[in-house]
Amino acid sequence: MSTVTLSPRALYEEVADHLRQRIFSDVLAPGSWIDEAKIAEEFGISRTPLREALKVLASEGLVTMRVRRGAWVTEVTHEDMKQVYHLLSLLESDAAAWVAEFASAAQRAELHALHKELMAATLDRKLFFSINEQFHMRILEATQNKWLFQMVQDLRRVMKLSRHNSLLKSGRITNSLEEHETIMAAFDARDPVAARQAMQAHFVQGLDAAG
Repeated sequence: MSTVTLSPRALYEEVADHLRQRIFSDVLAPGSWIDEAKIAEEFGISRTPLREALKVLASEGLVTMRVRRGAWVTEVTHEDMKQVYHLLSLLESDAAAWVAEFASAAQRAELHALHKELMAATLDRKLFFSINEQFHMRILEATQNKWLFQMVQDLRRVMKLSRHNSLLKSGRITNSLEEHETIMAAFDARDPVAARQAMQAHFVQGLDAAG
């Protein structure tokens, strides 16, 4: 029997990554139709891996499949964002409470380091966005709850589709940093109730700024 050599990564996953980045960078804008023939030709692939990639993005909420009309980049409404922020508030506040109660000194130190990086990135909005997401995902990673991590990761992908990102509002970056400081203070005090409340308040303010 011959040996089958598998690629460490399926082609459709690589295609999904490329398309995901185009969506997040607004090259493929919300509400736009995805021209499968054009993309398949550009990537030098058949329609099969492209369609598998689109299924992945559809499962993440980034793409909407329409019967006999193809694939479209999902367009989120303000009501969609309210629902996403509500779920993120519930899930991430639960993770924050866990961190306050159970995180090690090393895990808290890592979060402090990320917070310092955020403070130094206030003039570079793109970098601030990236570190901010790392900060939030690191809180989730600390819980070692893979289901929680996956749910939040998917919701945050949908949040990136919004044209009204809360961090774009004037003064929001400064306010966000202050809210992070409150969260960190609750972590250091080992106060899960305060951590939960601080994270919930963080999302309330974020949604208000995104409005």
